[in-house]
Amino acid sequence: MGSRVRVWLNRTYAENVFFMDQLRSNPQHRAVEIHATHGDADSPVLAAADTAEMEPEGLSPRAYVEYALDLCARRSVDVFIPVLHQAAIVAQRAEFAAAGTALLAPPAEAVAVFHDKATAYQAVESVGVPVPPWWRVRTEEELVAAVEALEAAGQRACFKPAAGAGGVGFRVITRSPFSLAHLSGFPSPYVPLDLVVEALRETEEPVDWLVMPHLGQPEVSVDTLTGPDGRVRMAIGRTKNGRRRGFTLHPSWIEPARLLAEAFGLKYLSNIQFRMYGDQPVLMDVNTRPAGGLHQLAQCGVNAPWAAVRLALGEETGEIVPPFLGQDYTVVSGPRPVRPVSLPQQRTADTPVPTLPAVPAQPTDSPAGPPTATKPTMSAPTGQQPQAPAPAPAHPESAATAPA
Repeated sequence: MGSRVRVWLNRTYAENVFFMDQLRSNPQHRAVEIHATHGDADSPVLAAADTAEMEPEGLSPRAYVEYALDLCARRSVDVFIPVLHQAAIVAQRAEFAAAGTALLAPPAEAVAVFHDKATAYQAVESVGVPVPPWWRVRTEEELVAAVEALEAAGQRACFKPAAGAGGVGFRVITRSPFSLAHLSGFPSPYVPLDLVVEALRETEEPVDWLVMPHLGQPEVSVDTLTGPDGRVRMAIGRTKNGRRRGFTLHPSWIEPARLLAEAFGLKYLSNIQFRMYGDQPVLMDVNTRPAGGLHQLAQCGVNAPWAAVRLALGEETGEIVPPFLGQDYTVVSGPRPVRPVSLPQQRTADTPVPTLPAVPAQPTDSPAGPPTATKPTMSAPTGQQPQAPAPAPAHPESAATAPA
């Protein structure tokens, strides 16, 4: 069965409770002890972990590295999966190795390339992977010029921070004046150009944005697993077209992802995102970390988190090919426990894992209500209908969704 494996996830996103579930349900039946740290005491990853503690606030990147090295030594961590301060941590890989801890993250050079989207686009073009037209803007004049260039070509402009994760800061430019239409329904990513220009004029803070055409669907996120030797072991695409999700192994998405993973040494788990520019898939983003939706590959019979941990421990997984592609699905919110007591938390062998009540909690007269032991922050896949064929490049409709 093998010895117990101790894994640490630092300040990660809530959906990684599913990542933790998959580590525990590994096909080798290895015992896994998971330590989690976070800045939010109500993060469900803290409740899902075997041991947990709050992270110190206000540390510089180097001070955080020292904190991490000390924690790895105290907890005898075998594999550390860093999200917060990833760049500073991987730069000290040798120090962690000396402490007996393997880092499940790419090398510092790869993290640096893909931290800045403009640098990343220039780099990936050099190896032959297509990217959309883009402009780096820091002033209102640069913004207006980029928007006008795109509109002259019949395209809608959008922008996002040059450095950032997920869809944070993503906006679509519109010429429509601000009106009640912007205040009805749910908040929209559409923002009038004149309001953006006015905000740029009034701010004293620097901005660093990428302006590009609003890309079409489908969006395809390719989860890659690359060994320490730089060879890709797994590349599976997760498709998103509106609410519908699915899986693909179509070469138009998989081959450029494999090329990027090997060319830039994206070791262990990374997520490479594409969208359509006309009838051509183009790179949208590269995340040098496990994707929040990585657990969805379980619907294809693949346990990617455990395979990555095995590679980090020096074990070989061989080529990972899904035995089947799961049916199309969507995601819905569901409850997960949060910690019921103050940290630090220590789960013992005879302590049951918290479970949810069989009936929902009744409403109270108080607007705030009493504290509860659950918090609906998770997304889990639910089947909808049989699997559609793997998508091939097409002329998809544009959608007002932010990059995932």
